[in-house]
Amino acid sequence: MKAEIINPFIESARIVIEQVIQISPSTGSLGIKDIEFNKDHIWIQVGMTGQLTGNIVFGLQEDVALRIVSAMMGGFVLTEMDEMGQSAISELGNMISGNASTILYNQGVIVDITPPKFIMLENLTSSFPRKALSIPLLMDGIGELDIQVMIS
Repeated sequence: MKAEIINPFIESARIVIEQVIQISPSTGSLGIKDIEFNKDHIWIQVGMTGQLTGNIVFGLQEDVALRIVSAMMGGFVLTEMDEMGQSAISELGNMISGNASTILYNQGVIVDITPPKFIMLENLTSSFPRKALSIPLLMDGIGELDIQVMIS
């Protein structure tokens, strides 16, 4: 997998996060990461088809997701990941992936995305590769959002 495949997702995530929650994220270290599904994490899976196929998975701790959703809702504090929260955080993954697919299209790579899928450990049914190209986005006062690319 080529490392430059993740760049449109990083660029898109920065733009979307700045627009939606008014925070400018910084990036951590890019690398190949073993995928570990932890109990206190949630994942948003978006599939890709076309010239690139596979999945983009956004992983974050549940408390980070709650802080993001609260910021998306204008400061309304969410204390549990209910349907509204799941929908909002899924839409964040959808917006990032949609913008990234537009960036890819402008680079001559035609892809389509699937609707986002909200995943918690309790309802994990998808089988993922063991490793992914991964980069964390660090958001001051919010936490970390891992972007994991499993594209062929």
